[in-house]
Amino acid sequence: MIDKIQVKIVNKSPNALPSYGTEMSAGMDLRAWLKKPVVLQPMERTLIPTGVYIELPEGYECQIRPRSGLALKRGLTVLNSPGTIDADYRGEVCVILANLSNTAQTIENGERICQMVVAKHSVVVWQQVDELGDTERGAGGFGHTGTK
Repeated sequence: MIDKIQVKIVNKSPNALPSYGTEMSAGMDLRAWLKKPVVLQPMERTLIPTGVYIELPEGYECQIRPRSGLALKRGLTVLNSPGTIDADYRGEVCVILANLSNTAQTIENGERICQMVVAKHSVVVWQQVDELGDTERGAGGFGHTGTK
């Protein structure tokens, strides 16, 4: 059973509300709200407005993630992926898009530019100690298990 929560939203754009592509999708497609198309040159980044404002319940966050099709076909990605929108943020949801391709890419008004995933999160209460428990892995990291 999937949890459903109510989230307040203001949509100042003429575009559709963020929506799920399929019945079991985790991410909702979010659309660009542009007065004119934006051309992103190779290795360029820009902030794309959406016209969407949300009020998340306490204990939730919204993650902004790349769309796999845009990344594969056009080299467009969300630069700070995943971007986090906190429950106390009330500004416009904007997306930092980057063009990692070798050619200029044009973003059009109403184009689906990213996915938005709403997720529960915990709040950490630190317990300061003098040492940590042992594990088989220990401090091994960054490729310590090899490539094969």
